[in-house]
Amino acid sequence: MDFLSQAHELLASHPVVDGHNDLPWALRERVRYDLDRLDIAHDQRGQLHTDIPRLRSGRVGAQFWSVYVRAGMAGDDAVSATLEQIDGVRQLLERYPADLAVALTADDMEKARGEGRIASLMGAEGGHSINNSLATLRALYALGVRYMTLTHNDNVAWADSATDEEVVGGLSAFGREVVREMNRIGMLVDLSHVAASTMHDALATSVAPVVFSHSSARAICDHPRNVPDDVLALLPANGGVAMATFVPKFVLPAAVVWTRAADENMQAHGLHHLDTTPTAMKIHQEFEAANPRPVATVATVADHLDHMREVAGIDHIGIGGDFDGTAFTPEGLDDVAGYPNLIAELLGRGWSGSDLAKLTWENAVRTLRAAEDVSRGLSAERGPSNATIEQLDG
Repeated sequence: MDFLSQAHELLASHPVVDGHNDLPWALRERVRYDLDRLDIAHDQRGQLHTDIPRLRSGRVGAQFWSVYVRAGMAGDDAVSATLEQIDGVRQLLERYPADLAVALTADDMEKARGEGRIASLMGAEGGHSINNSLATLRALYALGVRYMTLTHNDNVAWADSATDEEVVGGLSAFGREVVREMNRIGMLVDLSHVAASTMHDALATSVAPVVFSHSSARAICDHPRNVPDDVLALLPANGGVAMATFVPKFVLPAAVVWTRAADENMQAHGLHHLDTTPTAMKIHQEFEAANPRPVATVATVADHLDHMREVAGIDHIGIGGDFDGTAFTPEGLDDVAGYPNLIAELLGRGWSGSDLAKLTWENAVRTLRAAEDVSRGLSAERGPSNATIEQLDG
């Protein structure tokens, strides 16, 4: 049996839990959630990285759908847009119940796997989505959000981002209270996008496992969005999981400089550098034709996973592709159908079936279950925090 056939066999029983997919934002930007105009029941190749046929081909068993809104949205505008994103995911789940199952807990994930459906969870990407309000944080949890990335590309008032100038020095007092309240309610603390100082402060504060929903290894590709080795080494004590992403500029050193130039070209055309609408992609493609793009491959991503396993251990790694949140993807991981190619590559490198089962399914499910266990204990000890940023940070 060849490695690809072995990969499909393994994934049939231990499908992929993917930590981050931006399909909701793509649907918002392209068709304002009009699922008649962009029906993911059908192959949307050329339009999206994600649809149900390719999720099935890729052996995805659980997906954290990102309810991301741009960091340029502030205050109540960010909260409203996040609510619209949540509603967009709910529309998806209502429209495709035979394929997508609502999942709020680790048990829900296992139940969906047993039913042959794709467990669908939500993650909010950026603390700007709560507008400095712990009550809003709790409301997002009540609506089904199961992780929150503390920042996106810009700082928030209480936490520093990896891609902004450091101001807070990690987490402020209110930022630490956000982490404690996330622990109490059972929402996973997501440390993708945050500064290394914020990673350390969050790990020192959290009594529940944390996640990196879509970050790779900084030792392999020196980009601030990736996880340094000293942080990876803290995951065994915390119990959390770092989910390797596929975004070329985060995994391939040669792509970092190229992508910076491509982003500047987008901005020169008056477009956001994360825009993946057809108009934006045409500009990207024209730039790429004149400036050949360094191409990441399945092997590039596997190099990160090899390193992350070595530093953090097999129990603390996972996968978070960031499909439909990036203009470019690695060769062989072109869309959500590509996961078996990655598993085949790892099999060829000597990864065992039990190791791969942890990578694809078991680690992520265990981490969410552990956060639920911590929440039950903390909720029995204390009630909701009503602290404000003014009270704690002055």
